[in-house]
Amino acid sequence: MTKVITSGKTVEDAVNQGLADLGVSRDKVEIQVLEQPSKGFLGLFGVKAAKVEVKLLPEPEVEIQPIKSATPEPESNGLLEGAAVQNPYEEAAAFLKEVAAGMGLDVQVDIKKQRDGHIFNISGEDLGMIIGRRGQTLDALQYLTNIVANRYSENFVRIVLDAENFRQRRRKTLEDLAERLAGQAIRTGKEVVLEPMPPLERKVIHAKLQNHSQVKTLSKGEEPNRRVVITLK
Repeated sequence: MTKVITSGKTVEDAVNQGLADLGVSRDKVEIQVLEQPSKGFLGLFGVKAAKVEVKLLPEPEVEIQPIKSATPEPESNGLLEGAAVQNPYEEAAAFLKEVAAGMGLDVQVDIKKQRDGHIFNISGEDLGMIIGRRGQTLDALQYLTNIVANRYSENFVRIVLDAENFRQRRRKTLEDLAERLAGQAIRTGKEVVLEPMPPLERKVIHAKLQNHSQVKTLSKGEEPNRRVVITLK
């Protein structure tokens, strides 16, 4: 999903709902106001909601400056020396193994290509150290791995790290949590505020409840403390 059209009492409400649906912050999107809100006759009849289109901005390409040395060298097209003949995914996998070795772990990395990027499945013993609390260590390693891979690639590449099928298990946990807290919101009639989550995990919650008949979701707060809120429609 690269764009959504949302509505709200105000333009800001509509924009916030769009950001929540996409699970991103305002600086990652382009916003177009489709309809301004109006109160209608005597502020009671013919009330018209604001409507906006929130569209994801394209991923920026990573530009790496060539390393300068004391003696003139041939043009490197913005890549590290020798990177033109090196595979960015193999370099990223080697980086992961080196980091794991520093943690006292011997791991293997299985690389699988998907439509929107590559998945690195990490296997080995004691992978709890690689995953960390709620996947925080895995997310940090994923961020660094993407930086390393893009140093050796002319085009932007995207890598997702997984270990012991953590991503799928975490998604199932979040979906179950979404259903349980939606039920709580319905029973109590009060909104439920979740703990801060990274954008990808918030997106799982929004997606799970986007077609729910009784509740809706939105995000509030600033990164890294942005939270999902579940409230009655």
